[in-house]
Amino acid sequence: MEVFTSTEIQFPRANGFYRGKVRDVYFISTDKLVVIVTDRISAFDVVLPKGIPYKGQVLNQMTAKFLDDTQDICPNWKLATPDPNVTVGIRCKGFPVEMIVRGYLCGSAWRAYKGGVREICGIQLPDGMRENEKFPTPIITPTTKAEQGQHDEDISKEEIIAQNLVSADDYAVIEKYALALFARGTEIAAKRGLILVDTKYEFGKFDDKIYLMDEIHTPDSSRYFYSDGYQERFEKGEPQRQLSKEFVREWLMENGFQGQKGQQIPEMTPEIIEAISNRYIELYEKITGEKFIREDRSEDSHIGIYGRIYENSMDYLFSIGVDYIM
Repeated sequence: MEVFTSTEIQFPRANGFYRGKVRDVYFISTDKLVVIVTDRISAFDVVLPKGIPYKGQVLNQMTAKFLDDTQDICPNWKLATPDPNVTVGIRCKGFPVEMIVRGYLCGSAWRAYKGGVREICGIQLPDGMRENEKFPTPIITPTTKAEQGQHDEDISKEEIIAQNLVSADDYAVIEKYALALFARGTEIAAKRGLILVDTKYEFGKFDDKIYLMDEIHTPDSSRYFYSDGYQERFEKGEPQRQLSKEFVREWLMENGFQGQKGQQIPEMTPEIIEAISNRYIELYEKITGEKFIREDRSEDSHIGIYGRIYENSMDYLFSIGVDYIM
């Protein structure tokens, strides 16, 4: 089975290219993007050496669904999803921060708290909290957007505005959007027997209008607990049953890797890769309530995944007036 980890596609009218941790982004004309979601996987801001089958399809299709389900809250960048691994969208100028919304104390926030930290991104946390404890109300703990290979850094709202990374007026808008999106995501998750624990949102501008960008409520950007048994496990101090990428981070940490200089990424065996793939598909089916249909990746597929992506993307671009002339 083909694992899809990179692209080298010649789109007409393309005038730029960016390779992110997971996505290959082609800039088309002055106002559009073709975003191809690969099977790459990252953790601790490091791209791991092997891809995960169907991960890109899971992320792209989940994002498309949740962008559609939240477009009444705020404008978003999506124009179309012409292929299971592709979204074509509006070319926004992104704000250089990510809005992390947390409903529970866990993950990196818990690791910092356990180490004695009581202020995260300018927000004071009380003593006596426990791992996976719910906050009275969700909090926003922004981070800077680091270059690939670098680590995102926590930053406060006040620092963002003081450094002119985002204006005070724009920050008020994206703060409002982020909390409203998290509330909607929480409602959707609850209907499926899940808890949306934390997530990240990215925003940008096009024609002086703020848009939601990138992915939303996927296992790469979000953490989910199963609601059934949450309270009992919390009271006993037991780990929560969760659907997220956290189990990948935990596996890496158990094998001595946290993205620090000099640390070696452990071997990604076929069993580990299959387990991660199954977890992504499980989350897709659980949170969307839909059966995941694996796209054909057999060796005898007549055009292969790269040909399929090109043909489907070009059919859409042509339909909106981007011609084939280079």
